[in-house]
Amino acid sequence: MSATEATQYAHILTEALPYIQRYSGKTIVIKYGGNAMTDESLKKSFARDVVLLKQVGINPVIVHGGGPQIGSVLEKIGKESRFIEGMRVTDSETMDIVQMVLGGLVNKQIVSDINQAGGRAIGLTGKDGNLIIAEKLHLKSKEMDSQPSEIIDLGHVGTVKKINAGIVKLLDNEKYIPVIAPVGVGEDGTSYNINADLVAGEIAAVLGAERLLLLTNTSGVLDKQGKLLTGLNHQKIKALTDDGTIQGGMLPKLQCALDAVDAGTESSCIIDGRVPHAVLLELLTDEGVGTLVRK
Repeated sequence: MSATEATQYAHILTEALPYIQRYSGKTIVIKYGGNAMTDESLKKSFARDVVLLKQVGINPVIVHGGGPQIGSVLEKIGKESRFIEGMRVTDSETMDIVQMVLGGLVNKQIVSDINQAGGRAIGLTGKDGNLIIAEKLHLKSKEMDSQPSEIIDLGHVGTVKKINAGIVKLLDNEKYIPVIAPVGVGEDGTSYNINADLVAGEIAAVLGAERLLLLTNTSGVLDKQGKLLTGLNHQKIKALTDDGTIQGGMLPKLQCALDAVDAGTESSCIIDGRVPHAVLLELLTDEGVGTLVRK
């Protein structure tokens, strides 16, 4: 290693120090999905990032998705995937597949990756210890303003009613890394498929997390010229929504980010999960790699 390279490495390490001190003992909730969860090299770099955070005293909590994996299994058994307003229609048979894929295949693979990287991960679904109490999502739709709202039945699609965070705190205190699949349970024992962004935001709020990171397949919120925007708040997001800059699938992610900061999370960030070590770059460097949302 040359003297110049050594100096660069030393600079990177010392740049991370104040951030390590800032987040030591704090909880960071990470919604893990997209390319970062399917590309093998990105999976390995994510696992190492999470283990490093835990090693320096930060408490990462992982909430993962798994839409593509669910779709793949449904296709193999000859069942068509149906979506309404971006949400998967989930009948009883599909719910069985959702639980099998999210709570089994995907969850245990993430746990294995983290453990292989030297961490101590434990996989959970929202049904374990009644972690996520859910209720049925009632989606309303209407074709014209003059018509009454129509209730669309999405089946076993739910929303979060309550988070019982004691089990997550217990695992944090015992130096484990919780990995949570977004499957909730109703008070009558019914299982529900819940949007992973929503679950991550709710868990961040209940835990009083310092940061919420939402990994996506884009670099963040972009302006109309394709430039990354950051430092957003309610007012800026409303203006960008009104002029059409923000639309589509980014809207619910930003609402999730806003809800978390309104509930007490210090800040939320939408980051590009396609960037190797995106989590470390966002948390432990001066520049960051995504769109920061503050109250």
